[in-house]
Amino acid sequence: MTHATPAPDLPQLFAEIAPRFGISRPAGQCFAAIWRAAQAPAAEDLVRILGISRSNVSTALKELRGLGLVQIARSPGSRRDFYVAPADPWALLRQLLAERQRRDLAPLAARLHDLQAASGDARLADLAQVLDATSGWLAQLAAHSPEELAAMMHPVEHGKKKKKKRARD
Repeated sequence: MTHATPAPDLPQLFAEIAPRFGISRPAGQCFAAIWRAAQAPAAEDLVRILGISRSNVSTALKELRGLGLVQIARSPGSRRDFYVAPADPWALLRQLLAERQRRDLAPLAARLHDLQAASGDARLADLAQVLDATSGWLAQLAAHSPEELAAMMHPVEHGKKKKKKRARD
């Protein structure tokens, strides 16, 4: 199978920003290569394209699948697993928001509630309330479709009609 090599700096860029989203650097590199591939790559293709070890690729793919950022695509007559990612950046944002809320904010808020209940500290209750609100807000954002997210972020471009200019008599 022929695979387009991603733009040379894209895997490096994704490796640099991945930790900011709670994702490992190798997972960021693999995601960039999968997202930009003309044809779905197999793990062996990612090893070749990115120059990282097979074990790093396997771990990264497991991480990306667990986050819902990549899926396995089967090819008729082949035993190899090929990987695909949603092409829509808004779908990716939606998935990242949902995972960040589920993995990070919700458990942190629950721990704060437990600490507050044990200590009776009103400041912890206030902090837990802020985290609950933030977690709820992210959950609400993640519940929107990619199209709705795009419209929310760019209301002028997606939701509002442009006014027509009147011709002067």
